Amino acid sequence: MESQPSPGSIRKRRRKAPTPTSSYVFRPLLEDIVIALEEHTSKVYITCVELWEGNLYIGTSAAEILHYVAIPADPNDTAASPSYIFASRLQPTYNQSLTPSPAPGVQQILVLPKVAKACVLCNGTLTFYSIPELSPAFGNTVVPGCSWIGGENLNTAEDQDGDGEVVMICIKSRIRLVRIGDEPSKIRNIEYPGCLAIARRDNFACVANAHAYALLDVDNQQKISLFPISSLDDNDAGGQIEDISLHHEVSRPSSGIGDPQGHGRSTSLGTFVSGLGRRSPQSRSQERSGRNTPEPGMRAISPLRPPDRPRSGSVTGDLSGKSSVSDKPLPPPPDRAPSQPVLSTTSSFSTKLSPHICSPTPNEFLLTTGTSPDEAGVGIFVNLDGDVVRGTLQFDRYPTSVIVDQSDQMSPVSSHQSHEGYILATSLRQQDDGDREVIEVRRWDIDNENNKEHLDIPFPFEENSSEDHEPVVGYAKLRIILSQCSESFTEVGKRLRMARLRLHESNLDSEQSTEKSTGNPLDKWEEKRNEEEQNFSRRLGTQSSQIVLWSGSSIWWLIRNPLVLRLDEAIEGSILARSDGNYPAVDRDEISRILAGIQDYEAHTETEFLSLKYIRQKAAFILYVDNLFGQIASSGNVVTELRRTEDLLVENGLDPRVLLSIIPLLRPEVIEGSRGVWIHTGVIWTVEQYAPRLNNGSDAEEGQVPFGRNEWMTIVKRYLMAWRQRKGFGSIADEVEVFQSVDAALLHLLLYQDSKHSSKSGIPSAARGELYSLVDNGVDCFQRAVTLLERYRRLYVLSRLYQNRKMAGKVLDTWRRIIEGEEDAGNELRDGENEVRKYLAKIRDSSLIQEYGSWLACRNARLGVQVFADDTSRVKFMPEEVVQLLSEKAPDAVKVYLEHLVFGKKKVQYANRLISYYLDSVLHVLDTSEEARSILAQSYESYRALKPPKPTYRQFIIDNAVPISWWQDRLRLLELLGGSHGAEFSYDVDIILSRIEPFERDLVPESIILDGQQGRHQQALRLLIHGLGDYHTAINYCLMGGASIFHPISGSLTPNATSTREEQTTLFGYLLIDFLQIEDVSNRLERTSELLERFGSWYDVTQVLSMIPESWSVELVSGFLVGAFRRLVHDKHEAMVVKALSGAENLQVAAAFAEQCRIGGSQVEEIQ
Repeated sequence: MESQPSPGSIRKRRRKAPTPTSSYVFRPLLEDIVIALEEHTSKVYITCVELWEGNLYIGTSAAEILHYVAIPADPNDTAASPSYIFASRLQPTYNQSLTPSPAPGVQQILVLPKVAKACVLCNGTLTFYSIPELSPAFGNTVVPGCSWIGGENLNTAEDQDGDGEVVMICIKSRIRLVRIGDEPSKIRNIEYPGCLAIARRDNFACVANAHAYALLDVDNQQKISLFPISSLDDNDAGGQIEDISLHHEVSRPSSGIGDPQGHGRSTSLGTFVSGLGRRSPQSRSQERSGRNTPEPGMRAISPLRPPDRPRSGSVTGDLSGKSSVSDKPLPPPPDRAPSQPVLSTTSSFSTKLSPHICSPTPNEFLLTTGTSPDEAGVGIFVNLDGDVVRGTLQFDRYPTSVIVDQSDQMSPVSSHQSHEGYILATSLRQQDDGDREVIEVRRWDIDNENNKEHLDIPFPFEENSSEDHEPVVGYAKLRIILSQCSESFTEVGKRLRMARLRLHESNLDSEQSTEKSTGNPLDKWEEKRNEEEQNFSRRLGTQSSQIVLWSGSSIWWLIRNPLVLRLDEAIEGSILARSDGNYPAVDRDEISRILAGIQDYEAHTETEFLSLKYIRQKAAFILYVDNLFGQIASSGNVVTELRRTEDLLVENGLDPRVLLSIIPLLRPEVIEGSRGVWIHTGVIWTVEQYAPRLNNGSDAEEGQVPFGRNEWMTIVKRYLMAWRQRKGFGSIADEVEVFQSVDAALLHLLLYQDSKHSSKSGIPSAARGELYSLVDNGVDCFQRAVTLLERYRRLYVLSRLYQNRKMAGKVLDTWRRIIEGEEDAGNELRDGENEVRKYLAKIRDSSLIQEYGSWLACRNARLGVQVFADDTSRVKFMPEEVVQLLSEKAPDAVKVYLEHLVFGKKKVQYANRLISYYLDSVLHVLDTSEEARSILAQSYESYRALKPPKPTYRQFIIDNAVPISWWQDRLRLLELLGGSHGAEFSYDVDIILSRIEPFERDLVPESIILDGQQGRHQQALRLLIHGLGDYHTAINYCLMGGASIFHPISGSLTPNATSTREEQTTLFGYLLIDFLQIEDVSNRLERTSELLERFGSWYDVTQVLSMIPESWSVELVSGFLVGAFRRLVHDKHEAMVVKALSGAENLQVAAAFAEQCRIGGSQVEEIQ
């Protein structure tokens, strides 16, 4: 009793295959079946189909069953399908007197595999057969007046106890629960007349008659009336619980609208569907959601269960026997009350809606309701308690058949919620050229009306057919059969298999030439890899299905379209070609929608995993190219689009060499390697689609980069940096070539960015720090990095790269190139010579230290010497080695190194050699430069012209030092000659005197020191007084006993420990003589008077008076004389005190002796 549109409402049309993005596709099971014999005068069509273990049973409207047997396909051909041969034609037994009009033919074929039996319902009569040959079973037992056979337990895993299989046979007044085994046995009768459809889960069965749905508790014999099939049908029984075993009703408890469980139901479920068929077009277009579900009219209930009665045992007998309840038809419904409006005057039993019951989950049933076949239908989910759950499903037209795709439940991953749940329904759909039979496909697990799609049902006849056939319409049906087909979608394997992408034509040419000449073993490897991928791809894309569709005289499998094919075609549909030949326009929003749809999709099979990976890679590549060469700026939100692309690039896992190969600037950095780049073939097709346009820009100059936008360069840069973080991941194929390409591309990009920014602004860019970080952390593409850095003239960055590789020689050589003037575009090496010095102190290679230390000493003697003199250096050299090395390669640095040894390290053994260097320097200048001699003479005259008090001559020449090297050498020479390194230091005075003798008049201080070293103190004092006029130094000379006075000593002078008073007195005597000979009279008087007054204690008064000219007044020497007299009186008084102290001491000694004698007493000694 299924609703059937009139045959004339649909015209003959050409078959139309589902679109590539459809969720399901058709595959022929058996077409153009000869279902009508010559004696058949009316149109014959298929009414039901079942397939079990290669046996195809086809029921027809001519009350016949056609039996076909499958011939297996070639196992080596995965794309081949089995073929079917005709085996037999069976006419089931039925009672013509009880046949409804028009005769429906074979209504159901129920195969019970466990017991190898088939139940056939034909024209209201149920018969039983043995399978596969369809021979009569149970002694030709028949059940007349049957309206439905089925009700197998859908929880098959829980129905394995006992023998046989339990089915539910619907006769006029009841449902009979029967166990089919070797013989049929009745279990119990369920009082529910006129049942037309059943779906059972364990003890709970959802049933329907011509008017309404109900929920049965099979064991406890209880019924919950649900709601009518048609909202035009009066039914106030909803919400009532009936004990159908005792024939009385039990009022269902009400919990009110405020039920804490969240359900609010009225006593009757009929109120819920009272308005479903009278919706306006606007209401029918509303989205399916929980808000549209009339839950306030649904009240949570729980069946009232009386005490369990013992279950009846196996009862055998005539299945058609009389029961205690009359089988007469139900009385017609009462007339409608006058107060209720008549909604449709055309409503009659001929247009009543057929009930449809499905069970998408173990705890839910899906029921359909509506008003008429031409109006919209509604699907309502009901749980095992009779409560409405989820939202509603709205069908465009009331369906003629409904099934739930249970293919996920047959797989081991069926429990995962991420898999898709589909409802399929056949119905009519109004189109421009009339009504068309379609399959309405929608997701029942998603609250979104937009997930609906329609598949045009293949029509069995073509428009250009020469035969005058009129198709029979309204009989396209869907069914889930026992056996399943496995369809191989070769396109899946073609897209997902890995293949080699040749990025450089030169590589291809070289490989081909090598193959011809030597037979490259890599070509054999590639052939083997291709063969392996081909074999692997055959395992992909196999889809299983148990859904069949029949229409007219043909049967098709309805198979889920593989995910990858649907999404791939959807992505292709988002690419729009341009008439101007430029890069195709991309509907970015559509691609984003596709990717969002699979964002949380969890793959549970290898095919799904590869499919999602492939789709993401392809979408990322298309968006990448669109950003790179398209008109992204027109989108209005560049940053958002670029960030979205960045995320995709990082997550998709596509080999980065593919993306780099389409950027002209970075294309040379891609390294394919000997084995090439292997990616999904579908991605290769996409790359090749863009290749002609990309190659047009391959000859562009480096400066004409098509992705000149800073935002996009930043995206590429961050993408490459993200890939660098994956180093060491074992899952990355061709790891060496991949990361060499990534590092080279990133380095090239940073060099390009920094060079462009610096050339425009003149200041370092932000990319410079990233560039430093890259080379400091090391790159895999070392040789390529050297080439790039040399090309961009970034020598300092190159040196940092060498430092990371600990290539000290290369580092120093690069720095030497920069210091010697070679161009460094970044100008980043500051104070290069000092950097060389510090770096040499850190390395351990002595040969490099000697080479670059001597080179540095040639350029900067003091820095070069620090290389060998640094105590923190890791390599130590003996002074003799350094002196010899510097003498050969940096002679000018020898003196500096000796100064370090003598003055810094106090190694006096090298002082003579240093003195020799100083003499060489000073004497060479005096010998060759008149100016130098003039400078010295001028210094003497300037010092002599100073009026006392004046500094010493040494302090004078230091304070007025000339900024020339020989002058500094002379100061150091005076310091060494003056004995600054103590008495243990000595030098050959005669040799030095012999060398300076020609310049004695120019080197007065040197002569003074040497005279003092030879003991010629009088000559030395004469030069100090008359040659230099340094009276202060002359006095110090006397106090120090003739020791050198030209070394730097600050503060008071302490006399030499070896000098005696007599030596000092002698020297002061020489000094007085020279003071008395000073040419300037006034100066003579002042210096002599000061000398006698300050140092009079070293002079004898008589001698001094004899030396002073008589012309001098006493006043000039009064200070000396007063001092002398004071000293005489002091001496006299001191002598008197000493004398008195001596007398007292004598008395003390005498008293002590007398006391000792007393104590000892007298002693008599005899003299013999």
